[in-house]
Amino acid sequence: MELKLNRPLLFFDIESTGLNIPCDSIVELSFVKVMPGNEQRIKTWRVCPWDYENNCQRPMNPQAEAVNGISAEDVRNEKKFYELADEIIEWMADADLAGYNSAKFDLPMLAEELERVRKYKRPDLDIDLHSKKMVDVQVIYHKMEPRNLKAAYRFYVGGDFENAHAAEADTLATLAVLKGQLGMYGEDQVKNDVDWLANFTEVQKAVDYAGRIVLNADKEPIISFGKHKGKTCREVYRTEPSYFAWIQNGDFTLDTKRQFAALKEKFDAERRAPLSDQQINDATARLRNKFNGGGQGSLF
Repeated sequence: MELKLNRPLLFFDIESTGLNIPCDSIVELSFVKVMPGNEQRIKTWRVCPWDYENNCQRPMNPQAEAVNGISAEDVRNEKKFYELADEIIEWMADADLAGYNSAKFDLPMLAEELERVRKYKRPDLDIDLHSKKMVDVQVIYHKMEPRNLKAAYRFYVGGDFENAHAAEADTLATLAVLKGQLGMYGEDQVKNDVDWLANFTEVQKAVDYAGRIVLNADKEPIISFGKHKGKTCREVYRTEPSYFAWIQNGDFTLDTKRQFAALKEKFDAERRAPLSDQQINDATARLRNKFNGGGQGSLF
């Protein structure tokens, strides 16, 4: 079954030096871009993993090398991510995104690499991955037939695919699995529509890719970890503003730091803004109540 697309859908897969997003880097990136009409364009890059702070190649984790078969020597003479950034962004510019388990690892890792380029090389870098729809094929699979990519391929496509854990093979297999899912379940269960698929595969509405900030039922950003877990970011800003500085100095992804900084900027602007008539009336009522013996409380 072919995909029904109003705009390109970009399938992607990443191989990396390890699984620690703040401390690891991409060594292979593969795109399969499916156009409206289902024409496919494929591009794969090998990447020299770069440590910007120490200005040297980042080492390969032996466990990662055992899985993806890529050694430090294999990528030593390849271009660094910042040298490929313009070409990568051009491929992504007009497309929504799709992958297998990409929402949890590949997308945060790709975002981290782009943030590193923005921080260390290109502050003018202009791309916002958060604005793109993301279809995670693994989530459809786990919701409909809980298992892994190799089993998904066997179940939805038939047979096995060669070169598992090579980025291009995994990316093409993911595309084949999504087509198989659409054919097996039909429109009444899994719709052939990117908006529907993105909503269906979204596990939790996170503000940052690491899921440190999520949205509650009222669409208010809340903190999902640590001592302030469950509190709104606005509440933490009001009671412990130094927490936002702690985030910036901590071992968090650049994307997480960027989202906390954006929230702080928003809250700072709100605090500087003139009070509305309603806020003044409410504050006056609280002040009147306080001096009439109605209880204690802050003015604002």
